[in-house]
Amino acid sequence: MDFGYASSQQALRQEVRDFIAENMTQDVVEEVHGRGEDGRGPLMNDLFKKIGERGWLGISWPKEYGGQGGDRLTQYLVEEEFARVGLSVGGGGSGAPAIMAAGTQEQKDYYIPRIIKGEISFAQGFTEPSGGADLASLQCRAVEDGDEFVINGQKIYTSSAHVSTHLYLMARTDPEAPKHRGISIFLLPMDTPGITVRPLWTIQNDPPAPEGTTYGTPRTNETFYENVRIPKSSLLGELNMGWYVGAMGLNLDRVGASRYLISVRRDEDIVNLAKSDSSEYLNIRNNPTVRDKVAEMWIEAQVCRLMTWRSMSIVESGGNFTYEGSAEKVWAPEHGLRATEAYAQMLGPYGQLLNTSANNVESGLFAHNLLGAFQSGINHGSVQIMRDQVARRGLGLPRG
Repeated sequence: MDFGYASSQQALRQEVRDFIAENMTQDVVEEVHGRGEDGRGPLMNDLFKKIGERGWLGISWPKEYGGQGGDRLTQYLVEEEFARVGLSVGGGGSGAPAIMAAGTQEQKDYYIPRIIKGEISFAQGFTEPSGGADLASLQCRAVEDGDEFVINGQKIYTSSAHVSTHLYLMARTDPEAPKHRGISIFLLPMDTPGITVRPLWTIQNDPPAPEGTTYGTPRTNETFYENVRIPKSSLLGELNMGWYVGAMGLNLDRVGASRYLISVRRDEDIVNLAKSDSSEYLNIRNNPTVRDKVAEMWIEAQVCRLMTWRSMSIVESGGNFTYEGSAEKVWAPEHGLRATEAYAQMLGPYGQLLNTSANNVESGLFAHNLLGAFQSGINHGSVQIMRDQVARRGLGLPRG
């Protein structure tokens, strides 16, 4: 593939940047980053309308579902610019790829256009208190009852459940089957009776992490399901095949600008800091050891970029996308952790001061990045599990 952007794509990037500079006023920024219990507000709705009028929503998605039928790289370019200001316009991380791959025609017709427009957003109900990253051990039950399923159980780390419209829920439907089987996935509205959302405040809540912090969200959630009744049409994919649908969906959802930026924003931050006047008293611009380490981390960041582009190229060409997302999920978080620790060492004691501390660096950005870095190897699948998937799916190695 061509590793550069065409002149038309570069022009589009600048057009998007100009749009963001004009329309992301302080009021809009505060609504985007300070969403309350009601989720999107009127300013965000108006902003998404303007973005849609320019044809920037769902560029690579089929036209019959409200997309533009364009190429994945152009989608990525636009998605990256909006992701930098906290907006998702590409469908990545939304559950949409799994719906597109495994959903019924009715589900595609309903969900995909609304996800593209930002009218529907999904929280992911996978992890449970008793199992952690071991999804195969989940206990949340969905029992058939006539034309419905009845769900009972609990999930933890259901991030964004308090601001999402829908839930992408994994539940056990056959307790007698082997643990990787007997699991199904359901799509259900968050306002379904019987769902309770309770906040879990993170280490980034007090003091609050500055904008741009990787894993700087102040809140996640635990969710409870008590006799939640949903129609059988809520089932995504085949009954008892949720493990495979979920693995495929997670793999596809890892391809995109948002996931890439999580991996490399810290590298961009240190380079920008080194170019600023602040670098003089921090002694990072002209220190040869520091410059060498920053260059090393920047090269690793470019590996993240190339792995993302490889995955996009496979998806774009209709290839067999199997282990590539898992490989990214190993390399990128581990790079992020290495980079975060290296930058903390470069900045010394001042770099460890949090947002509300005097003499902090960049509003405590690097210190808060350090607080959030260690969860990156667990979120959305631990790197140990991802290594196992790379070994079996990519290298064909046997179990055990």
